[in-house]
Amino acid sequence: MADSVRADAWTWAVRVYKSRAMASSACKAGHVAVNGTKVKASHQIRIGDKVESLTPAGPKIYVVTRLIAKRVGAPMAATCFEDHSPPPPPKAERPAAVAQRDPGAGRPTKRDRRRIDKFLRP
Repeated sequence: MADSVRADAWTWAVRVYKSRAMASSACKAGHVAVNGTKVKASHQIRIGDKVESLTPAGPKIYVVTRLIAKRVGAPMAATCFEDHSPPPPPKAERPAAVAQRDPGAGRPTKRDRRRIDKFLRP
């Protein structure tokens, strides 16, 4: 058994990212850090390393307990790390993703779009 695994392969295998390409892109963009240092996709992860990643769901912090390079079922993937991620913020503090209109209101007019733009970009 290998004593290390690529950073992009491990983050993909334990389901931090949905695809290997997304994991590799996140490493390239500087969203993955191992033991406090931003790493490339080819960086080797070992047991005991602290992996911090920025995901669309928020920051994730994991301590590696087992190395895997291939994607496995979610229950088995959960045994490969200890989760030290901060809890997500309460729903009241989360900003709304997009401006919402009443159902059935139809497409916004040019005047409506200008008002929305003015509201969103003061």
